[in-house]
Amino acid sequence: MNKRLENGLIFIWTVAFVATLGSLYFSEIRGYEPCTLCWYQRILMYPIVLISGVALFQKNAKIAMTTAAFALVGGSMSLYHYGIQKLRFLSESAPTCGNVSCTGQYINYLGFITIPFLALVAFLLILITSLFMMKWQKESK
Repeated sequence: MNKRLENGLIFIWTVAFVATLGSLYFSEIRGYEPCTLCWYQRILMYPIVLISGVALFQKNAKIAMTTAAFALVGGSMSLYHYGIQKLRFLSESAPTCGNVSCTGQYINYLGFITIPFLALVAFLLILITSLFMMKWQKESK
């Protein structure tokens, strides 16, 4: 495996690991109860840590399609979740989801950085890196 692919795997694992630790920090240390959409985003982020970690150990960059799929679905959920937090027309029609409102904002740094925004950034970084890895694999054939 070439160095670019290995670095891509390391980057994907690092981003997913930091996002996982961040989500656990917010819920377990800060005591923020995750809403239903947050849980779905976690369900899509947490496996990326395991998948990319095993792939890194095995030096198997062929998992880029899998991480891209997880990131695309998770990123779409994050974008919608962020939208219902920040866009009035979406928040007014947002469905009720569980004990905690999905429109609630535990954090709001600089007026735009919320937990779904952080998840969106992580999913986008993973998706973009996965797409580059797929391109690099085609080039090396």
